[in-house]
Amino acid sequence: SPENIGTMKSIIEKYGHRRVTIVKGGITRHRSIFNGLKVFVENEFSNCLLQKPEVVIIHDAVRPFVEEDIISKVVTAAKEHGAAGAIRPLVSTVIASAADGCLDHSLERARYRASEMPQAFLFDTIYEAYQQCTDYDLDYGTECLHLALKYCKTNAKLVEGTPDLWKVTYKRDLYAAESIIKDNLSQEVCVIAHVEEAVAQVGFLLCESLKSQIKVEAITVPLSKNDSNLQDILSGQCYNFICINDKKYAIQETQQLVGMLEESNIPLLYPVVLILMHLDISENISFSIGMEELTSIKKFARE
Repeated sequence: SPENIGTMKSIIEKYGHRRVTIVKGGITRHRSIFNGLKVFVENEFSNCLLQKPEVVIIHDAVRPFVEEDIISKVVTAAKEHGAAGAIRPLVSTVIASAADGCLDHSLERARYRASEMPQAFLFDTIYEAYQQCTDYDLDYGTECLHLALKYCKTNAKLVEGTPDLWKVTYKRDLYAAESIIKDNLSQEVCVIAHVEEAVAQVGFLLCESLKSQIKVEAITVPLSKNDSNLQDILSGQCYNFICINDKKYAIQETQQLVGMLEESNIPLLYPVVLILMHLDISENISFSIGMEELTSIKKFARE
């Protein structure tokens, strides 16, 4: 809505989004979508025309857990069929009530599906459909796939979606959403190890141990702002870091890593977890004792 444009702009600026154009919403869902489509063909809704896409994806912000795979599937299907949308099996049987409040009839649940998001369309198809919409369609309609069928004779391809396409509708859904986000964040960790042999060995064995449980990014480098691989990892979507170094470099490298995280482009949506592991590697010791220490370190890493 117009009164929230300032808020949206501040969010975009805060989190560094670069490919976002804000469009004023309409009084209904369909009118908002139509406004979004007009950005590509009319100057009224944007300072400059954006390049018209071959395919446009329509999605609900209240479905925050859409995966890249389902987006790819509906886009591919839309290119072939003109329109496509995600669906899910019905959880409950749908019934119709009569005027007196009694059961009129029920639908055979196995034959029907719940329409979900995302949906994808050839741009020309969905834009033509919205151009032909009546005011009744724009004010009371809810299904974009139906508009493509009604006005452009386009039979949408239905793509089976994942269980995570549910809508955040009620307050309790916010707690469920937060739980899913935290669970996803905990499934990835970046292990940063110094190049010294013992430290690098611990980093390697720790990664091997963790790989069976979570996604692990591993890098063995001296901490340096000039290392492109390290910068790519720090600027990614990982929020959990394990830094392994020699105890004698602990304070210096810890300060350096914290500084690099603060300067990185990581979106500060969630807490960053940093676990520091300092190894006390002895100097001027005999070969046999050194091997015993290294063996102990390897055992520690496996544990």
